[in-house]
Amino acid sequence: MLPGGPVVAGVGRGGRLCLLRWLGLRLWSRRGTLVFALLWFGSWLFLNGLVLVHRSILSDYCTDDKSKSILQRLCLEFSEGSVTGDMCEDLCVGGLVEYKRCLYYDNGKKVMEARWRGKPVILKSKLENFSSYEPLAVLDYQDAAAELSPLDVVFYATLEVRNSLGLAEEDEDEEGGGANSSSSLSRLWGKKLKTRDKSYSRAELASLWSLLQQEEYTFLRVLQDLSTHVAKVLGSCGHFYAVEYLSAGHAWDQNIFSLDDVAVPGLPDHDRGQAGSGARGRWTTREMVHRIALSFLDMVWHFDNDFTHKLHLCDIKPENFAIRKDLTVVAIDVDMAFFEPKMRDILDQNCSSDDDCNFFDCSSRCDPETHRCSRWRRNSNLQVICEKIFRPWFSPTLLGAKAGLPLQVELQRAVQECSEMEGGVLEAEADGGGGGGGGGEGAGRGRDVHQRLLSILNRILQEGGFSGEGGGAWEGKDHVHTELNF
Repeated sequence: MLPGGPVVAGVGRGGRLCLLRWLGLRLWSRRGTLVFALLWFGSWLFLNGLVLVHRSILSDYCTDDKSKSILQRLCLEFSEGSVTGDMCEDLCVGGLVEYKRCLYYDNGKKVMEARWRGKPVILKSKLENFSSYEPLAVLDYQDAAAELSPLDVVFYATLEVRNSLGLAEEDEDEEGGGANSSSSLSRLWGKKLKTRDKSYSRAELASLWSLLQQEEYTFLRVLQDLSTHVAKVLGSCGHFYAVEYLSAGHAWDQNIFSLDDVAVPGLPDHDRGQAGSGARGRWTTREMVHRIALSFLDMVWHFDNDFTHKLHLCDIKPENFAIRKDLTVVAIDVDMAFFEPKMRDILDQNCSSDDDCNFFDCSSRCDPETHRCSRWRRNSNLQVICEKIFRPWFSPTLLGAKAGLPLQVELQRAVQECSEMEGGVLEAEADGGGGGGGGGEGAGRGRDVHQRLLSILNRILQEGGFSGEGGGAWEGKDHVHTELNF
């Protein structure tokens, strides 16, 4: 072995180690650069995402500061004479409208809780700003407002209401149409329209026009004198309107509605607070649920039969309903409610299967030959309420030991049949070319199930020692068909 052999060998191994370290550093450097670039890109995406979220969501987040700012802007417009309404003076001058809290903002829709002259109300507007609504075109002409008579206002409002509710002119009852139109539209303005003998101001016309562009306001204002099952409009200021405060239902509550504040029958208001928890001094929870179910049936029958056109509810969920103290069910969100003519237009679209013909809770069938959805709804308000409201209410799980009682079993079977009426309620009407209230086997089945549910619920209440009065129990009740013509 040569004397320098080990040293040379050691130097060779050291060189190789250095080379490996150098290559490792280069590889680590490239990997580190890649990791750094990825981290930088990820941070850039994250920050831009935050900006997007802030602009699209957080900017519309429901806050008290923003709600108060919106109302202050409304009062500024009132002071400038741009808007008016029967609530403006109390809101902006008298301090009789007290803001309480923001309930929610949704796609521009603003909903707040307030107290007006000591009573709780809900303030609503479809859009945040008054300027976001389309102005009445006739106001662009000089002195046009001064030349508009009350009859002119009725005419323009009639056109806007027709457009909002989807009621075409050919859908009217031609006999006496003008008188009926004036009568219906007088409900939009209240009693002032009938006695008004002078022209409306620009602020009055502009405020009315902003309200009529809100479908929910139009529905509630027109129907509130025709039905007890819609929330009452109490007043307005500019583009905001106030409706009665009612506690909405909740899906997480097995009874859907809070029953603690329900009025005790037969007691004056000042004695109800001493009678225990709400109506529990006389009614059990299940009895109240049965009475609410009867009111749901009353509402369904009313919406199906008591207007010129059937009224379809396409978003049936607990949050869209409330109850008054007498257990009357009230529709408090009617953004997805449509009369028959507009319902047909919505359903009439291209399709490849029945799934393409579903519009929230309203559905029809797809014609395999034309690839068009039927313009006739295949399910009904009753079927969806049975499926989403009644079936959870009257399930054996919630009924417990009472689930095996004969009437409860009969009720469960009727609810199950009602929820499975898919395809049967209006199918016969569509085949026969009928419109809203025609006969047919399917329609007859829907009426039979409705009457069966009504009978069972009343018998349950009667066997429990109650006569079935109040709370929507209306067996044998006379129904007056109210014409709604525009």
